[in-house]
Amino acid sequence: MFLVTGITGKVGGAAAKHLLAHGKKVRALVRNREKAANWANQGVELVDGDWNDSAAITRALEDVEGAFVMLPTVWAPSPDFAEAKGVIANYVEALTKAAPPRVVALSSMGANRTSGLGMITALSLLEQGFRDLISPIAFVRAGGFFENFLYGLHVAQGGTLPVYYNPTNRKSTMVATDDIGAEVATLLTGPAWSEHRVVELGSMVSADEVAAQLGEVMQRDIKAFAVPRAGWAAAFEQFGIPKGQTGAAEAMFDSVNAGWMDLGVQGTEHVAGTTRARDVFAAAQQAVTA
Repeated sequence: MFLVTGITGKVGGAAAKHLLAHGKKVRALVRNREKAANWANQGVELVDGDWNDSAAITRALEDVEGAFVMLPTVWAPSPDFAEAKGVIANYVEALTKAAPPRVVALSSMGANRTSGLGMITALSLLEQGFRDLISPIAFVRAGGFFENFLYGLHVAQGGTLPVYYNPTNRKSTMVATDDIGAEVATLLTGPAWSEHRVVELGSMVSADEVAAQLGEVMQRDIKAFAVPRAGWAAAFEQFGIPKGQTGAAEAMFDSVNAGWMDLGVQGTEHVAGTTRARDVFAAAQQAVTA
């Protein structure tokens, strides 16, 4: 039995899918059983609770062979990242009481740093918070998700894909969430390891290449357009981040453009992604038209 958190999201769902494909039993910690009904129908055991309840996490960890844990995404975190710190404390308490044979934690490129990361600071805190746990832990430092470009299926009709990568021809680490799920399943079910390890996951891809692959799917010429830095706050507000609280998202992309999230941190392993941006776009377009 393997515990998966965030199963109703893209990454947790991908991890569960690949574990089930390996013939493994899966348990999920869920707040809303109705939202997770599809997983229950596939044989996933549901445990009521969420990452804000250390007792629920501890119950979900009972007798598991391994666990996949992740933080909820908070686009407008408190200045001190109180939301992430609270969840991390709950995980640490539960993983100390019910230490599983192995743990895989979703992290991010750049989490080796401790400042200047914006939203990624939460994952740096996660790695720091897990440092003294006795269970063998693998931190999967994933690149930026290709799925974050899916807005392009709607806004790129005129031939332009607005992005926050500047310059657009500079490559940075990117990955599909399905590849994250596959790597999580491999780590949880593969050979055992001791102590802690860090896996960099993804491939170096530019915004220009993403735009070109989107164009292949949409069958039109599409070019990436770097949104001017001065316009980022207004753009993020249009995506739903409250006015005056866009700083963490802005700082994250500043760190990407500074090269702080590129591959090759000393002492890490590297797994390349196999799913291309065009595959993600094609699957999303097919789902819309089905």
